[in-house]
Amino acid sequence: MSSPHLIVAGSGPVGVVAALLASQQGFRVTLLEEAAAVDTNPRAATTHPSTLEMIARLGIIDEFIAAGLTARHFEFWDRVERSRVARLDHALLANDTPYPFVVQTEQHKLANIGLAHLARRSGVDIRFNARVAGLTQDDESVTVTTEGPSGQHAVRADYLIGADGGRSTIRKALDIEFEGYTWPERFIVLTTTFDFEAAMGCCHRTYFADPDEWTNLFKVSGDDGLGRWRAVFPTRVDETDAQALDDVAVQARLKRVWPREALYPVVHRNIYNVHQRVAVRFRQGRAFLAGDSAHVNNPIGGLGLNCGIHDAMELVDTLHAVAFGGADATLLDRYERRRRPQNIEYVQQQTIANKKRLEERDPVAREARFAELRAIEADPVRQREFLMRSSLLESARKVQSID
Repeated sequence: MSSPHLIVAGSGPVGVVAALLASQQGFRVTLLEEAAAVDTNPRAATTHPSTLEMIARLGIIDEFIAAGLTARHFEFWDRVERSRVARLDHALLANDTPYPFVVQTEQHKLANIGLAHLARRSGVDIRFNARVAGLTQDDESVTVTTEGPSGQHAVRADYLIGADGGRSTIRKALDIEFEGYTWPERFIVLTTTFDFEAAMGCCHRTYFADPDEWTNLFKVSGDDGLGRWRAVFPTRVDETDAQALDDVAVQARLKRVWPREALYPVVHRNIYNVHQRVAVRFRQGRAFLAGDSAHVNNPIGGLGLNCGIHDAMELVDTLHAVAFGGADATLLDRYERRRRPQNIEYVQQQTIANKKRLEERDPVAREARFAELRAIEADPVRQREFLMRSSLLESARKVQSID
């Protein structure tokens, strides 16, 4: 009798993590990806302690840490005054996790590390240039039809995980509503080799509050390992893409963070719409949603990708309990009971609050937010509580109590 078969749609980090864990747990795995290769555009890069614990389960933690930068602290600044408001220290979590820090590693590195391990495993079929064109399912199986250079192909399996992003073909094929809204402004991401830490003394993860134009700065290693900084800004609601990405506008935004006469060396620029949405269901029959297919949020706080990896681990563990452990199939409903409320409580609410904290316009409320951050920094108990929530350790622990 052959092992249960799992299809994973999407070769981003969530799909690759799900595929790797499933293979390690005995599933035959088919990984489908519409593109010709892993997307290397700058996207998520902050991996929290809770997620590092999960990456360690996969046996790839050393490679992953080596591919990025370790960040013990993160900071809140008043951009108007160019002064630090508070610095929070993950070392306070040393008794809570083996990884009391975050790792700043571009998400495509995690995907590629996982793919390299997958490629060496038996029972794994990795297919790029394989666009999902449709799916059907019955009580016993799910069948995905793909289209690619060699034509159409049907893949039949026991289960399907849709980890194919915010525009998920799987979610649309299942006709699952994506509840929520889109922010009126877009976010612009500028990547520069200029060293903000050396210039202004900020750390590798710094959030700048400004009622006119907040900014997030964080450092990544880059594919060359030499380091580069990503700066994230909101656009004006009436600003066109061309206006926002114009050289003059790009330089002006960066110089409002740190004035300098010379031009900033910009190696990448991108602009994108930002959403707060959650699928009304994470499961339909033998098909499941994980990561951005199931939920999207603004990136302030670096929670979206982390939550997606938590989805992947929870889902594969649940599938394994049913397919190999003899658990009743009704256990599959637990995935949605655990993951959907956690996303709403910990990711949607936190990322919305993070954005409001940075863009607060009322002077009294703005100073009250700063005072609260200073009080959290000054109190180790409150700071640990804040870090437990912001790192999703609290969420990861709480979810295990949900039957």
